[in-house]
Amino acid sequence: MRNKQEVTGIWVKLFPQFASSSSTLQGRVKEMMIHSILMGLVPPGAKVPTSRALAEALGVSRNTVSLAQQVLVDKGFLISHPRSGLVVNADILMGQASSASFLLPKAVDLQWKDRLVSGVAQQRNINKPSNWQDFKYPFVYGQFDPSLMPLKDWRSCAHQALFLPAVKKWSQDHLDRDTDVLVEQIQHRLLPARGIMARRDEILVTAGAQMACYLLANVLLDRQTVVGIEDPGYPDARNNFQLRSDRVRALPIDADGLLPSRALAQCAYAYVTPSHQCPTTVTMSLARRQEILALASKRDMVLFEDDHESELNFSGRPLPALKSMDTEGRVIYLGSLSKTLAHGLRIGFIVAPAELIRELRALRRLIMRHAPANNAHIAALFIAQGHHDAFIRKLNVTYRERREALLGAMAQHLPGFSVMPSTGGSGAWVQGPPQLDAQALTEQCARQGVLIEPGDIFFNKAPARPSPYFRLGYSAIAGGQIEPGIQALSLAWQRMGQAH
Repeated sequence: MRNKQEVTGIWVKLFPQFASSSSTLQGRVKEMMIHSILMGLVPPGAKVPTSRALAEALGVSRNTVSLAQQVLVDKGFLISHPRSGLVVNADILMGQASSASFLLPKAVDLQWKDRLVSGVAQQRNINKPSNWQDFKYPFVYGQFDPSLMPLKDWRSCAHQALFLPAVKKWSQDHLDRDTDVLVEQIQHRLLPARGIMARRDEILVTAGAQMACYLLANVLLDRQTVVGIEDPGYPDARNNFQLRSDRVRALPIDADGLLPSRALAQCAYAYVTPSHQCPTTVTMSLARRQEILALASKRDMVLFEDDHESELNFSGRPLPALKSMDTEGRVIYLGSLSKTLAHGLRIGFIVAPAELIRELRALRRLIMRHAPANNAHIAALFIAQGHHDAFIRKLNVTYRERREALLGAMAQHLPGFSVMPSTGGSGAWVQGPPQLDAQALTEQCARQGVLIEPGDIFFNKAPARPSPYFRLGYSAIAGGQIEPGIQALSLAWQRMGQAH
């Protein structure tokens, strides 16, 4: 039986490990105590130190510890005895296997490499450091600045989603159905803003564009299907298509986006990002959109339109979606809320003919039944109450300012580098001098506290020579840090000994 001093010593050692586990000290204390009890570090019947003694040992307030201990009493982890104080409830571990019953597997080589029938783990993927927030100048794409997020509004919607009538709606097993309130907002608010009208049975909620590509690839492609993707283009889409087809074709682009080329004309399906081409950020012209649709009609082709960051448009008047111009039903539309709200939400959607949606819905059910309904309900409230529209307006103003700061800093400190023109989005595609090795520059920048993303991953094949392309995101870096960050990038370039 461990005494109070031993328990105190255990918790003093454990407490630093929970530094990032909760937003509050009380939460950290609670999680630490629960973890130690469930893992058997503090055994059943052990006496718990007083709130005063534990608070002094952990360096927190006594009130913080008292509240945490009271929660553990309420939850049954601790029992209060009139004379001996708090002790660990012996019944709390009932139903859990004892550590003595755990068996370590024998060291048998099961030849897993030979058993695998796919090579997904070997695919080339975008890689972002998990510690990107530790960089002083995080020019990382696809992350957001929490200072811009309207947390008060989101918190209000989350609170409303916890009212009993709402809980009864989202907490049930939806089987393969989507959250009605979110589909309604997609149908009546998001799609009309892109010039698209759709019936409810033509909409499917997904966990982002990647899942949409996976579903489409699995119901439409076989090993012989010719499917095209822009080059450079979105690696996740390319990888999904390559899992199903041996005939994935790289499609050339120019300053207007996807070219209506001979390579495109040979495709049964083609993936395109007309709003802001991934990764170059160029916007497809209206004339080019008409050309692409005409070619699709002539060649009996279906287009997958990923309307990438369409809301992030600095002119305030984005060009119509391909889907809105489609008179033959040849465009399958992929939309997302993750790109604007927060990537961690993983909320996207597909708009397609009802017959195709039924098949996609059946496949999604095998994977995950339906998207998390609680997040979907909160997002629906966020849109319905006007918070999303206000947030997008704020983002467009902020991103326009950040891009102008980026362009100004690049012109001043890196005049030999060119930035692809763009009318919106949250990142910049940069081409350095021909001799630049962007991968080496990325490594040198990291030593200066600057995070950039080398561009070779976006090309269909790994370049035979070092690539001079890289991407600078400005969604996660404060505006005032952009010029100092570019100065640090310039210094990294100079230290490589290649500047002229």
